Order: sequence, then structure tokens, then C-alpha cells
Amino acid sequence: MRNEKGFSLLEVLIALAVLAIISVGVFGSLSTTSKVVLNTDVRETAKNLAEKQMEYIKGLPFTSSYSPATAGSEYNGYTATIDVAPLEDNYIQKIVVSISWSGRQVTSLEGYKVK
Repeated sequence: MRNEKGFSLLEVLIALAVLAIISVGVFGSLSTTSKVVLNTDVRETAKNLAEKQMEYIKGLPFTSSYSPATAGSEYNGYTATIDVAPLEDNYIQKIVVSISWSGRQVTSLEGYKVK
């Protein structure tokens, strides 16, 4: 027998199989992580837009309905709807700002406005 140095074909195949199994796990977790990051970004952006809309409404004169403020280019794909419900003899309004992204509601923010 000669003393040969190196790897046999079986050792190389086992190493490749182990590497493939590890790679599948890593790439699977990367996919999940990217989905979580996208979802978090959408929720944070929607929350910021809802707060911006509520501040805009608070600066407007007291009326029975409000139109959403125009959003900047950083809010492409987001839509805001504003629902107003009068309370206590029309001196207080409950305002609900709902934000949707790509057709699905992401968040809503409630506030009150006094005449």
C-alpha cells in the first residue's frame, strides 16, 4: 500500500451533501428574513403616513368630512381613507385614518377633534 494523501470520492460527496444541507437552511432563513423586513417596512411606513394624515386633519377647520392630504413620493402604493363620526351633539368627532398598501389594509389610527 502506498501512503496517498488526499480525499476519496466518497469523502468529497459526503462533504458536498453536508454543504448542500447547510446552504438550504441558510437560504431558507434569508427568504424568511427578507419577508419580515418587507412587512416591517410596510407597517412602519403606513404608521408614519397615518400619523401625518392625522396631524394634517387636526390643522384643518372643523367640518363633517375630510379629504386625505397628498402624500409624497415615499408613499407610492399607499392610500389613506378618513372616516368621521360625530359625537356629543356634533361638537366632537371621532376620526379614523386607515392606510392600505397594494389593496390590503395595513393599519388604522383613531383620534378625536373638538369644535
